[in-house]
Amino acid sequence: MRITHEPFGEWDGQLVTAYTMVNDHGMSVTSLDYGCIITSVLTPDKNGKIENIVLGFDTIEEYREHSPYFGAVVGRVAGRIKNAEFELDQKTYQLAANDNSNHLHGGVQGFDKVIWKTEMVKHEDWVRLEFTYLSKDGEEGYPGNLQTKVTYTLTNENELQIAYRGESDKRTLLNVTNHSYFNLSGNVKRDILGHQLTLKSSSFVELGDDLIPTGQILPVENTPFDFQSGRKIKDGATSEHSQNILVGNGYDHPFLLTENNRNEIILVDDESGRMLTVETVQPAVVLYTANQLGDHFSMRGVQSRNYLGLCLETQGVPDSIHHPHFPPSILEKGELYQSTTKYKFSVV
Repeated sequence: MRITHEPFGEWDGQLVTAYTMVNDHGMSVTSLDYGCIITSVLTPDKNGKIENIVLGFDTIEEYREHSPYFGAVVGRVAGRIKNAEFELDQKTYQLAANDNSNHLHGGVQGFDKVIWKTEMVKHEDWVRLEFTYLSKDGEEGYPGNLQTKVTYTLTNENELQIAYRGESDKRTLLNVTNHSYFNLSGNVKRDILGHQLTLKSSSFVELGDDLIPTGQILPVENTPFDFQSGRKIKDGATSEHSQNILVGNGYDHPFLLTENNRNEIILVDDESGRMLTVETVQPAVVLYTANQLGDHFSMRGVQSRNYLGLCLETQGVPDSIHHPHFPPSILEKGELYQSTTKYKFSVV
């Protein structure tokens, strides 16, 4: 088990550093102190060939100019908040409106666009990166000085564990996730339409025309949103279901999980044999199939296009502050926010 680090670039006068964790089997995870971005995850396929299975760039300038949150930690609140405002304790807070009139993924200068203080921790059976950041009272419109910690731990079982902690001196909102785009084909050889996804979820959240939850929770049965027995991602891309069409022919929806920490999310690419199993304490996962990725940039020699990756954003339900029947994302003053998600990489 080892950790190495090297300069990745410079932004706004600050050095950006890349940290690479490597286990005894040759699996590695490289991440930046800028946005806690996971820029590569190298895992073997069924023939033992080690390749990168996440989308990313090789320069900080590309991340700044083109990245649709590739690999980043997003917050304070992941997803959209309607009209970029919310009310807490009879006070209205106006947030940064960075998605038309709405607030998206923490705002203009969210967790994904700041440099985190980083420490390396080594153990016989695991290595860890500890990222910390103080989000000051009023940042992007949120109340409270929020002390945040994100840890990435790589084990010899080819498991990446991501843990989040937060504590604020005022009542505030907090709902953090990682926004990695997975493509198990390796080095983006194919799109993800042939990937098979299994989700322990019997319901999903309906979206309105602005991609904000309407408040309605819909059953997945007899729809392209039923992943309980596994289905190909292409089913959503070719579907005539109004919710698939709404988000650009695919998925960009929160699914409510029926179980936690019990292999509740499984993604498989038959051709490479790679399998990703995700376990979390969170109530939901947002499945996004890169329906809006577009073709206006390239990444590591590959031209971008829709469906080149998919996100499994384990989190609370977006815009829950406006829907009291959703699991709340309110963090009380002095309360400790804690959340953990595990990503197990294997072959079938």
